[in-house]
Amino acid sequence: MTDRSAAAPAPETATAPTTEPGARLALPLLLAGAVGIGFAPIFVRLASEAGVDPVASAFWRMALATPLLGLSAAWVARANAARRGPPPDGALPAPGHRRGLVFMIAAGLFFAADLSLWHWSITLTSVANATLLTNLSTVFVPLFGFFVLGQRFRGSYLAGVVLALGGAALLVGLSLDLGGTRPLGDLLGVATAVMYTGYFLSTAAARRYVSTPVTVLAVTGGAALALLPVAILSGDNFWPTSAIGWAPLIGVALISQVAGQGLIIFAVRHLPPAFTVVSLLIQPLVAALVAWVLFGEALGPVELAGGAMVLMGILLARRGAR
Repeated sequence: MTDRSAAAPAPETATAPTTEPGARLALPLLLAGAVGIGFAPIFVRLASEAGVDPVASAFWRMALATPLLGLSAAWVARANAARRGPPPDGALPAPGHRRGLVFMIAAGLFFAADLSLWHWSITLTSVANATLLTNLSTVFVPLFGFFVLGQRFRGSYLAGVVLALGGAALLVGLSLDLGGTRPLGDLLGVATAVMYTGYFLSTAAARRYVSTPVTVLAVTGGAALALLPVAILSGDNFWPTSAIGWAPLIGVALISQVAGQGLIIFAVRHLPPAFTVVSLLIQPLVAALVAWVLFGEALGPVELAGGAMVLMGILLARRGAR
């Protein structure tokens, strides 16, 4: 994958991705983050069984994660300040930091819209349709790179995208019904993919200027504020009906948001966004495997073939993205 804009000088406040510690761990951390995100639909289903509807679960995912992310961001900021010393009196934020703030606000709003539209689409179409259409961000991100950034992609990358997306289609099983009788729900699934594309690109841009803990905190806190009125006005069951009902909400906050999104946001600082978004197609594979273990949802030969296609597609896209 090549980029005609690569010769353009980077902003003075941006650091070359390869100089940041942990760059060599970006790929395994990205895959680990995708695994954490793959648990999200499992936790949402468990929360639903505990009396919390999906949109409310999305809010609690953000709200419960925010305090822990705040502590993490404060700890990192204190450690950095100890190394650099206090800023001069009256110093203003660097232009790069102001740009980072704009990107973080945009990412939080895109993420809130992504979760709301996805949960809404599930109620109007099949889960299979909603899952597959949401993953169209795998196509939208490279399209943005091609038409807006002037990027060019190798044939092996494009083949990897097609293979991985086809594998994801097989993973959702025989309930897939594209072009069926639920066009509004399918349209919302496509809109979800558009919102996730905006979230993903905004986050990648923010990470050029702001640390991972601050980025995750701003995105999560902003999404929580945006989701709160949506969850209340939608009439969903906002609270769990029992104390044990908090367990899946805490799980989705810690595993899917703090760990999953945190690792992914770290990785996008070091990896091409077009490849990173393809790697996230491992999420439906993880969800299918966990559902097999917890809910006895057996994986047939079609689903297993889909999982293999996803993995091979990711590897092929990785080769083409170098």
